Amino acid sequence: MNFKLLSFLLIAVSIGFTSCSDDDINTNTNTDGETLSVDFSGLENLGLGYAYEGWVIVDGAPVSTGVFTVNDNGDLSSSTFNVSGLADATTFILTIEPSPDDDPKPSAVHLVAGDFSGSTANLEVGHDAALANDFEASTGTFILATPTDSDDTNEYSGLWFLDNSSGGPAVGLDLPTLPEGWIYEGWAVIDGSPVTTGTFSSLTGNDDSAPYSGPIQGPAYPGEDFLINAPAGKTFPTNLAAAVISIEPVPDNSVAPFLLKPLLGMIDANAELHTALQMDNNSAASNPTGTVTRN
Repeated sequence: MNFKLLSFLLIAVSIGFTSCSDDDINTNTNTDGETLSVDFSGLENLGLGYAYEGWVIVDGAPVSTGVFTVNDNGDLSSSTFNVSGLADATTFILTIEPSPDDDPKPSAVHLVAGDFSGSTANLEVGHDAALANDFEASTGTFILATPTDSDDTNEYSGLWFLDNSSGGPAVGLDLPTLPEGWIYEGWAVIDGSPVTTGTFSSLTGNDDSAPYSGPIQGPAYPGEDFLINAPAGKTFPTNLAAAVISIEPVPDNSVAPFLLKPLLGMIDANAELHTALQMDNNSAASNPTGTVTRN
């Protein structure tokens, strides 16, 4: 996926994946059903191996409304579907599914959902059938430091999501527990592109990996020192430009951040080291929305 620092600066982040072929997608082609029209804002290209699928809840059970992809411009491969039983549907849910998909049931990765009011349902990530939270109350704090080595000249090359303003390390992120199908991931923007600090589900304790940190154990919070094993095109140690928290689908087919990025913190070249720095809430800019209409 393309990921540009300018997108962060404008807080209008849009990540693209490599396109899927529409020939691989099976949509609902029931010509005897009612028509469902869908309109989404903020969806991204999922790349090879995954697609979006709509579902309506009819008599308490999910019924597929059809599968579609999204290209790099945000255009849907299909926006109208014929669905049997649509008049009795109470809720619409959008999921991310493997493509091709042999499982007739919805995956655990529910992105947006909404209840029908008359002929229309407005879709949000905060619906109980999606992520159950819009993340607009989430906050974040981080520090710049490299505690995993003994060199004090490279402190701008470490990012740790903790709050030391009370004199000692404490939880730096205020984030809700995610439902099944999702996990948090931290990112540092380095030379205009994101590099992961690791995925995590707990706000205390180390995240899942530390491929770039030094030999000393880091603090028991999500974060990373960028000191060794620099990926191609990068040089460590370095100066970090931004800190980001994303919400990633599980499984995840991309090495770049997913479209859900509730927290963003820009790092000034003169940012204070070893000092609690605040993140901005970016959820309104990154949360996808949608509307579905039945006719």
